[in-house]
Amino acid sequence: MKRKFCFAALVMAAILPAAAQDTYESARLLGSDLNGTARYVGMGGAMDALGADLSTISTNPAGIGLFRHSHASISLGFVSQQDVEKFDNKSKTTISFDQAGFVYSSRVSRSSFINFAFNFHKSKNFNQIINAANALKGCSQNGLTYAKAAEGVYYFDTNMQDEAIGYYGANDRSWAYSESDYMNANVLMCDVEKHLQDPAADWVYYNDANAYTFDRAHRGWINNFDFNVSGNSNDRFYWGLTVGVKSVNYRGYSEYAETLVDKNDDPIGSVAVSDVRRIKGTGLDVTAGVIFRPSAESPFRIGLSISSPTWYDLNTTNDSYMLNNSQTGYWDDGQSHQEYDFKLYTPWRFGLSLGHTVGTQLALGFGYEYSDYSNTSNRVNKGDSYWYDDYGYSPSYTDDAMNANTDKSLKGVHTLRVGAEYKPVSDFAIRLGYNYVSSGYEENGVRDMTIESPGVSYSSTTDYVNWKDTHRITCGLGYKVGGVNMDLAYQYNMTKGDFHPFQPYLSYSSLGMNTGVKEVKFNRHQLLLTVGYTF
Repeated sequence: MKRKFCFAALVMAAILPAAAQDTYESARLLGSDLNGTARYVGMGGAMDALGADLSTISTNPAGIGLFRHSHASISLGFVSQQDVEKFDNKSKTTISFDQAGFVYSSRVSRSSFINFAFNFHKSKNFNQIINAANALKGCSQNGLTYAKAAEGVYYFDTNMQDEAIGYYGANDRSWAYSESDYMNANVLMCDVEKHLQDPAADWVYYNDANAYTFDRAHRGWINNFDFNVSGNSNDRFYWGLTVGVKSVNYRGYSEYAETLVDKNDDPIGSVAVSDVRRIKGTGLDVTAGVIFRPSAESPFRIGLSISSPTWYDLNTTNDSYMLNNSQTGYWDDGQSHQEYDFKLYTPWRFGLSLGHTVGTQLALGFGYEYSDYSNTSNRVNKGDSYWYDDYGYSPSYTDDAMNANTDKSLKGVHTLRVGAEYKPVSDFAIRLGYNYVSSGYEENGVRDMTIESPGVSYSSTTDYVNWKDTHRITCGLGYKVGGVNMDLAYQYNMTKGDFHPFQPYLSYSSLGMNTGVKEVKFNRHQLLLTVGYTF
């Protein structure tokens, strides 16, 4: 009869005082959805140079300088994902509170204004379901754990608690020995009792798998709270500055299962792993922008913006459980828990926008933004209580090993926005837009679990997705009566990606390997309503 294995959280916490995040977990927090007011979404977000919309507060703050009257608005809607199966009681359709804000406009001269604004918007909606299943050949998740040892990434030995640990050097636990490796080794692979009785005997084994299934339900959000001051000088030059505070609340629950086979490819049972990952914390960034009209006789406008990195201070926890339903291994099941703080600095963002109006009936907008995801800085907290200040803040340093993988796996992202608004009559508007975001992932990007990094050591899963380009098609309607405006927008978001249950092995046993890469889709509908009041 196999026995139960329980993760020694306090022991491991003592061994691992520093903490960081890996490339693909960090990438969840990069970028933003197309979200905000219905007018902004209906025009594909192409309003940075046109301005006079609260959603420009975080893209080009000078857009708030185009308000000539005070204004307030609130937005909510429905978001629905297609092409997936329901999982973890996660509904494919949810109600979303997306935006609320106001601008106070103060005239300082006949044609100049100073404006103050606050806006809340949901910059990222994590709600997403991923389903994947495929065949495997010549590999498995526990096989990856074994291959890392065979390639000399670490070697197996026991610690004082008679647990199988991957070591690097004489007595140092390897940073490349992940929580996933730890579960595999102690539940499936390592005959610790045999090793204790005869240290020279073979005591580490593995089995391949011929198929896997995977499901994950993402929940949560990144909320932006933006504070802005902006101005208008003689209707020719507009400027703005926004200080943004972000609140992160993410939860992902996944279930991964493999059908294990022996050396003759005969099924010998299965192994299943469930994992809950939570990320919470805050971030701070600053965005500055200008808009100017080159000619006083033309309404054509040019906008420029720059955004600092978002400096995130975050906490993450995981709860993992492995169930061994196979004829191999040494434990019925095992569980683990970890909690740690880490920091993440996102890359700079640069924006260029154009806007033009034709009479009072037609408005045309164009926007371009660039951000180099490969410059994301994964940070390691010093961790030792000696380093914490009186406010409980821990300094950090760059995780050079993980950042090298980020540089290889992520790349620069180009965002293109185009939109138009047509008013057949003065109080009714029709809007169309298109929003394109290039992939932030290299085609051969890898969640590399062989890196000597705390980001690997704390990883409780091995899967990753290399998402491709995102296409968003939008449209909308607007109606205004007196000081009240009502706007409705529809957005269709389309993205494909390549799901990997784990990285390809190193050179060890890689001949004829099939790691079961599977195409997944993230297609989502959004219906958004905004009600505003100008006073």
